[in-house]
Amino acid sequence: MFYDLNVPYSSSDAGLARTLNFSHELGYNVVALNYSIIGKLPNEIACAIPSPLPFKDLPSNLQVLTRCTLHLTETHQNARLLTLASHYDILALRPTDEKSLQLACSSLDCDIISLDLSIRHPFHFKHKMLMEAIKAGKKIEICYSQGMMGDSQARRNLIGNVSQIVRATRGRGLVISSEAKGAVGLRGPWDAVNLAAVWGLGQERGFEGVTKEARSAVVSAQLKRSGWRGTINVVYGGEKPAETVKTVVNEKGAAAAKQGMPTKAIMNGEVDAIAGTKRKAENEAAAGAVNGGEKLLSKTQMKKRAKLEKMAAEAKQKEQTEAVTTG
Repeated sequence: MFYDLNVPYSSSDAGLARTLNFSHELGYNVVALNYSIIGKLPNEIACAIPSPLPFKDLPSNLQVLTRCTLHLTETHQNARLLTLASHYDILALRPTDEKSLQLACSSLDCDIISLDLSIRHPFHFKHKMLMEAIKAGKKIEICYSQGMMGDSQARRNLIGNVSQIVRATRGRGLVISSEAKGAVGLRGPWDAVNLAAVWGLGQERGFEGVTKEARSAVVSAQLKRSGWRGTINVVYGGEKPAETVKTVVNEKGAAAAKQGMPTKAIMNGEVDAIAGTKRKAENEAAAGAVNGGEKLLSKTQMKKRAKLEKMAAEAKQKEQTEAVTTG
C-alpha cells in the first residue's frame, strides 16, 4: 500500500475531489488531508475536516485520514497538544527555528515532524537531534511539491535541505509526502522514490518512505489514541449460548446431588472443588493401577526404598560368605 500523508485541505478548495481521485489513479491507497494551524490555537478545538467528506464520486477503496499540522512559534501551545491530537488521525509539527525543532524532537508528543524545505534554514540539521526523534517513534517528512511547484531558488533549497536530512538521519525514519495544493503537483509513488534517489536517498529507503515508514506513522498514531500504556481496544468475543450454560450447571448439580450437597453449594463454587477432587482421585486410582495397585511414591520414598533394598542385599551376601567360610 502506498501512502501520501500530506494533501492540504481547505474548505474553499473546489478541486479537492479531483486531487483525491487523481491520487488514487496514481496508485495511492491511503491519503491524509492536512489542515494547518498558524499562530495560537483556538479556544474550542474541533476537527476542521468534515466526516464524511461532502464528495460523492470518491473511490470506495481510497482511505482518507485527517491530519493537523501545527506551526510551532511559541511554547505556550504545548499544553494543548493532547487535546488537538485527539480530534485528528495524525498530528504533525512544523518548527520554524532551531529551538522549536529541538523541542519537537525531544519533549513534544507528535507523529510527524514536517519542515518547510523550500526555504533556507539558518541552522544545520544535527544527527543527534533528529535521531532522538526517530528513536521516539516520530517521522521526518520530506515534501517534494514544495520545490517542484516553486521557483528555482525554492528548488535549490529543497535539494540542499533534503541532502542534509538524509545525511543526518542516515536515511532512517523518513516519510515522503506531496503537500500538493492541486492535482498538478502530484506525482506517482515510484516517481517520488526516483526523486528521492536523485536527492541522495537510496531507492530502498525511498520505497519505505511511501510504504513502511508512512504506515508505521499511521499505526502508531492510532495506537496512541486508542490505547493506554500498552493496552489497546478490547475485542468483544461474544457470550456462551444459554443452552451450554444450562448443561454445565445441570452436570454440576447432578454431581453435587450424588454427594448429598445442597443446591446452594452450586452457586458458591463448591461443586468445582468437588469435581476437582474427584478428578484427582480418579487420576491417583489410574496411576495405582499402572503401578501394580500401589500408590505412586515420591522421590524421597523411592530413595529410601532403594537404600533399604541395597542394605538387605549386602547383609544377605555377607551371611552367604560367612556360611561358605565356616563350612
